Amino acid sequence: MTFDPSAAFETKSREYQQPTDNHDPRAAFQATNNEEFKLNGRDPVLGGKLRERAVWVDERKCIGCTYCSSVATNTFAMEPEQGRARAFRQDGDSEELIQEAVDTCPVDCIEWVSFEDLIKLEEVIKNHNFRNLGLPPVT
Repeated sequence: MTFDPSAAFETKSREYQQPTDNHDPRAAFQATNNEEFKLNGRDPVLGGKLRERAVWVDERKCIGCTYCSSVATNTFAMEPEQGRARAFRQDGDSEELIQEAVDTCPVDCIEWVSFEDLIKLEEVIKNHNFRNLGLPPVT
């Protein structure tokens, strides 16, 4: 006679399993219609309010310290090719958290601007040639 460990395990595990006779798998898909559904989120589509101003990073001044992207992670990211910060999502974080990120910037390259000015500023930056921050200065 040989010992079968899997049979012993199955016997022991059956002892600890709860009976599933009262479980109805359809219950998870049955929704009640009398529950009130509330939208929540920062995006206006999700019930949030549209901000009156936008945050903008002057990439010409940015030194790539990563402070802003470490504080407001859903608003700022480091641009991978040049190593400079960029505001990639205006509704990513609360206004207080974005302001904290603005305050941590050692060179004051992050500003609050109007949405109209943001479009103009992005056009100016788009045509600017940046030198990668990881490269030595041109002599």
